[in-house]
Amino acid sequence: MQKIIILTDSCCDLPKETIEELGIKVLPFELSIAGETFREIFDKSTQEVYDLMASTDEIPKHSQISPLTFEETYKELFEQGYTDIIHVSINSQGSGTYNNSILGKNDFFENNPEAAGKINIYNLDSKSYSILYGYPIMEAAKRIRKGETAENIVAYFEDWFNVTAMYAVPYTLKYARKSGRVSAAKAFAGEMLGLKPIIEFADGSTNTVDKIRGEKNIVAKLVECVEKRMTPQTPYIMLCGRDDTLAKEIEKELTKKFGRKAEMYSRIGAVVSANIGADIVAVLIRRKNK
Repeated sequence: MQKIIILTDSCCDLPKETIEELGIKVLPFELSIAGETFREIFDKSTQEVYDLMASTDEIPKHSQISPLTFEETYKELFEQGYTDIIHVSINSQGSGTYNNSILGKNDFFENNPEAAGKINIYNLDSKSYSILYGYPIMEAAKRIRKGETAENIVAYFEDWFNVTAMYAVPYTLKYARKSGRVSAAKAFAGEMLGLKPIIEFADGSTNTVDKIRGEKNIVAKLVECVEKRMTPQTPYIMLCGRDDTLAKEIEKELTKKFGRKAEMYSRIGAVVSANIGADIVAVLIRRKNK
């Protein structure tokens, strides 16, 4: 009988309570800002991170999770009797963590030959950030409890990562420009003209799909963007930063159009905030024709 566990990193932006309730194993990213170093999710709340960022012009620094950490985690889970580890990683295009998880797996099997044939380790690149992979992790953990096989869970993840996208509007590009990790924001040239981009996060990359003039037009333009691209009759998820005002307005308009509220609300965590800022609104959807 399979004993399955989902392993991920803290950029999934799931609440600590959900992680504990569903038995998800999370490896934290470590961040440094304003003279403080802490583990995302475990040492500071999301609000505390927002407050820290507001207190300084410094951009938070964070490092990837090491191969050794993965090797030690695989060994720990193997010794706990797990037969299948499904590791879901932050986008490999934005972090070396996914590649480190592969290196850690190779080292684990090399240093623990008795594990061969007794445990399967699936390494999945989410090609995304935040709740874009946090949500399916949460749903997959529920499926595991209902007795689904590791193979079916992996197939579920692969389908999700192939068809979903997030459409986000950062209120400022200050953090994105300094971090350099969001290529679409880095290349955007309209901020001096009062324009804001709608950035698509999908398939491991980012693209500017539209431009908005002024904050007063964010709601209408983002709703239009979602309606154009979303598969009919599928759920959507709202994502925001420190202020959820526009997220609530967008959900209200989407509810009018689609007849249902958001499947879930989430706030971006420390790692995502470090790279795009704590002021953002976004909608996660299942895309058409994918």
